[in-house]
Amino acid sequence: MTGRRPEGPPLTESPWSLVQYQNSDSPPRAGIRAHGAVHALPNGWPRTTMEILANWKHYGDRLASQSVAMLDQVPGARLVAPITYPRKLLCAGANYYSHAAELGTAKPDPAGVPFFFLKTPTTAIVGPDALITIPKGDAPNFDWEAELGVVIGKGGKNIPRGEARSHVAGYVVANDLSARGLFTRSDSVSPVFAYDWVAHKSQDGSCPIGPGIVPAWLVPDIEDRRLRLTVNDEVKQDSTIGDLVVGIDGLVAAASEIVTLEPGDLILTGTPAGVGLAQGIFLAEGDVVVAEIDGVGEIRHTMIGGPQR
Repeated sequence: MTGRRPEGPPLTESPWSLVQYQNSDSPPRAGIRAHGAVHALPNGWPRTTMEILANWKHYGDRLASQSVAMLDQVPGARLVAPITYPRKLLCAGANYYSHAAELGTAKPDPAGVPFFFLKTPTTAIVGPDALITIPKGDAPNFDWEAELGVVIGKGGKNIPRGEARSHVAGYVVANDLSARGLFTRSDSVSPVFAYDWVAHKSQDGSCPIGPGIVPAWLVPDIEDRRLRLTVNDEVKQDSTIGDLVVGIDGLVAAASEIVTLEPGDLILTGTPAGVGLAQGIFLAEGDVVVAEIDGVGEIRHTMIGGPQR
């Protein structure tokens, strides 16, 4: 869907989220962001969100009863990626009905097995307000894909669908940036290796996430929430998460059949219609991309390098 930003109130943000922040060049530290301000966690808490997620049952329960008003604000805090770094970053492909329709494929089967690919966590993940370099090449065709990210709080293998939601700590906003022009290679060692998923999906900075982890209990109706992406204030994607082909429970269960899920692992759930590929329009130097999910928040990133408009 394209057009100018619709009239009406902006998407809402969660009352609070678990974030990571930096002061100057200090290492990332976990905190709470509420009403636009970052607050320090109580003394004795782990330094990072990965350490908190490693014992999510304990710290999640404490967060549920924590009063933000009792926490000190952190002046000058700069948000960074809320998870550094998940051991695994799995992404579901073609998992919205509207996206499949715009690509001209058959209607997906919700009873089918979802398709996953990987991004490299430590180099692909960047924070919620990052400068992102467009990949080199004559036509990298760098594309946007706004997505809901599911953060694992309790690990497991072969998780039943009915138990999947109990393994979810919370949600983040994500953008699965994709170098469409690098997907098909003419110089591969063999024609059977003509599709380059690493170059296509795992460029440095290709997975901005944030602004923080919103605990699942704050958005129990996550499938009813609205997801939107704009480029230079022009709406490109606008959907509800309920348009997913395989829902959150099914994705968690299916992923756990392939790999053992661990606390902090991140699953991107797919993107709706409105990607640049379908329009033949791709990102250029200076473009400002905003991805947002109602009740979770927004991330904003600026493209640097690459072709100019």
